[in-house]
Amino acid sequence: MVERINASSLASPSGFSHAVRATGTTVHLAGQTGLDATGHIVAGGLVAQFEQALSNLVTALGAAGGTPDQLVRVTIFIVDVPAYKAASAEIGAVWRHFVGRDYPAMAAVGVAGLWDDDALVEIDGVAVLS
Repeated sequence: MVERINASSLASPSGFSHAVRATGTTVHLAGQTGLDATGHIVAGGLVAQFEQALSNLVTALGAAGGTPDQLVRVTIFIVDVPAYKAASAEIGAVWRHFVGRDYPAMAAVGVAGLWDDDALVEIDGVAVLS
């Protein structure tokens, strides 16, 4: 069971939940970048990489027997935070395509670089399967 909790005394969340309570089997998902199946970063910039990274995360979750609505925690590591903010509408559309409107507890963290030198974004997460 996954329950999203947003206290009325906090600012209204947009694109995340303040807290998530879950019971079941926990699945920890490794950080995913915009690597395609051949091991190369996809072309097309930040939004294309976000789409591939999120697709990779959802694919890994599916392989573990889970579905996107079971995500309880996601961290997004971003090389260029201003570019990410500028593309937030497109990134939000990608999120809704793969995950819907069920938002886990989330954090977005600006970083100097990622393991894959050409990666602009990396996404990891935790899911709880009922």
